[in-house]
Amino acid sequence: MPHEFINELKPGRTLNDIFMVTQPVLRNTSRGDLYIAMFLSDKTGKVNCRMWNASEETYQSLPKEGFIRVNGKTELYKDSLQIVVNRVEVIDTSEVNVADFLPATDKDIDKMYSEICEILSRIKDPYLKALMDEYLADEQLMENFRKAPAAVKMHHAYLGGLLEHTNNMLKAAVGILPYYPQVQGELVVAGIFLHDLAKTEELRYALGFGYTNTGQLVGHIVQSAIWLDQKTDVLLEKGIEPNKEIVDNLMHILVSHHGKYEFGSPKIPSTLEALMVSYLDDLDAKLNFANDAIENEQTSDDWTTWKSFNMSAGTKFYKKKAIGK
Repeated sequence: MPHEFINELKPGRTLNDIFMVTQPVLRNTSRGDLYIAMFLSDKTGKVNCRMWNASEETYQSLPKEGFIRVNGKTELYKDSLQIVVNRVEVIDTSEVNVADFLPATDKDIDKMYSEICEILSRIKDPYLKALMDEYLADEQLMENFRKAPAAVKMHHAYLGGLLEHTNNMLKAAVGILPYYPQVQGELVVAGIFLHDLAKTEELRYALGFGYTNTGQLVGHIVQSAIWLDQKTDVLLEKGIEPNKEIVDNLMHILVSHHGKYEFGSPKIPSTLEALMVSYLDDLDAKLNFANDAIENEQTSDDWTTWKSFNMSAGTKFYKKKAIGK
């Protein structure tokens, strides 16, 4: 029987299917009975799942991240779809097509990467161009760049998401830079390319999405700064003296692109270029997050409906019918 994807599920359906399971937690009901709360997912989305009348033995048998066959049913809970499971069976990874269970961009990977390379090729400053070429020549890094998500769950949280996010920002920058001649466009372009590149090291995405030890201990902002230092050292070994003004300004973009201290930025954007990168980053992330919340929330109505309250956004999103259609 073919896999029934999460975005096709409707309330009141009986299920006997394989899903990826993540974050299983053993809890107690108000009466003291055990139940298991977990997430089930495939490449089309993620849904809450509950297994009532559970046991410690069943919980211990579940992988923290892996695959299970579930026997249960779908239902609506507070206007959102959830799955109630009666029985579970752990499935070996070798028995499934992992690509069916990890969400991925629907955009053309090769096309997006080519567009990014083409925009970077327009850089005329010799040192900045040499620096960008040094990153592009790192084959393993570029392979990871093409695969990685941009986040675990907040925005572009799917394979190829980092590439898509970077591509969106670069094309947006190219579109608006002519209106701001006082902004050094080549620094903006280079900063966008590098700003999240270290998420390839921060995140793990071979089987489900999460943080690596490096991601937890260092994070992509600090890691990106480390890589920039390393790349300048490589160029120096090749006889290319560093341009301190360029490196300092590029470093500032990297360490300030989250915009605020409370969002993890060691510095607040203090140049026009850093401001542009930070705002474009925030814009693309927020639009992707909101669109995902609108399009993928499982409700009983398909359009022209208010979605349930989104805690991260602090609001309800409204999905309207396309104007003119």
